[in-house]
Amino acid sequence: MDIKQLRYFIAIAEEKNITAAANRLHMSQPPLSILLKQMEDELGVKLIERNGKHMELTDKGHLLYQRARQFVNSFEEIKNELKDTEEGKKGALNIGINTLSVSGFSEMLQSFHQTYPLVSLKIVQNDSIYLAEMVKTRAIEMAFVRLPLEHQELTYHHLINEPFIFVSKKEINTISLEEISRMPLIIPSTEGLGIYNTILEAFTRQKLPLTSIAECSDMHVLMELVKGGMGVTIVPKSVFDVYGEKTLYGAPIHNANMISSLGVIWREHHYVSTPARNFVKLVQEYYRH
Repeated sequence: MDIKQLRYFIAIAEEKNITAAANRLHMSQPPLSILLKQMEDELGVKLIERNGKHMELTDKGHLLYQRARQFVNSFEEIKNELKDTEEGKKGALNIGINTLSVSGFSEMLQSFHQTYPLVSLKIVQNDSIYLAEMVKTRAIEMAFVRLPLEHQELTYHHLINEPFIFVSKKEINTISLEEISRMPLIIPSTEGLGIYNTILEAFTRQKLPLTSIAECSDMHVLMELVKGGMGVTIVPKSVFDVYGEKTLYGAPIHNANMISSLGVIWREHHYVSTPARNFVKLVQEYYRH
C-alpha cells in the first residue's frame, strides 16, 4: 500500500460513493473500484459496506481512514517543510565572526531575521584561526574572517579590503609608521594570528622597531586602554567604526601599505545550506551599497 492508494481511499471514505470519488480524483470509476478491492484483499479485512450506490465505512475502514488522514497530512507537512527549508525560510544558521568584528554585522543579522524569522541563529565570536577550525569540524557552517589565514580545506569568498588606521586620544590628521614606532603600541591581536603578523610585517618592511606594550584581541578592552592613555593602536577602519569611542580619534597611516581583507569561509566540497547562501547574498548586497 502506498500514499497514492491512501489518497484514493480517503476520497472514497469522504464521498461515500465510487462515482463521486472518481470524479473528485479525475479518474474513471472501474480502476478505483479495482483498487478498493485490492486494498481489502491486501489487508485481509472489509473496509466498505455497500448499500446500493451508497457506501459506509466498517470499523476497520474507519480506522484506516483516520490513520490515512494523519499520514497524508503529515506527509504534506513534511513536503511543505522541506520546501521551506530549501527556500531558506526554515532551518538553522550557525556562523562565526572574527574578534575584530565586522562593521554593520548586527544590521545584517537583523535584516536577515526580518526576512527569515523562522531561521534560528547561532553566532560565535573568536579569532579567525579558531573559527576556521570550527568550520572544518562543522561546529559552525561559515565564518567571517580576516586574512592572512590558512585556506586548507576551506572555500574563501572575498568581501572587502580596507585600510588600517591609527587610533589615539589625541586628534591628528595623518601619521606615518615611523612616528608610530616611537609610541607605546597596543596590538589588536596576539602573536601568531593574522592581524598581528600584518602589523609586524609592515614595520619590518620599513625596518622600523615596534614598541609593543600589550596585545589585546578584545576590542572593547583595547579601546578602553587607549581611552585611558595607556597607549595607541592600529586597527582596520571598520573596527574603529564599530568600537571607536567619541573621545578617540582615528587617522590614516600614509605609506604603510597595510590592508585588511575581510571574507567568509565555509568547508570546501561540503553542502552549504540555503539559509547560509541567503545570508551571504545579503552580505554581498550590503557591501555593494
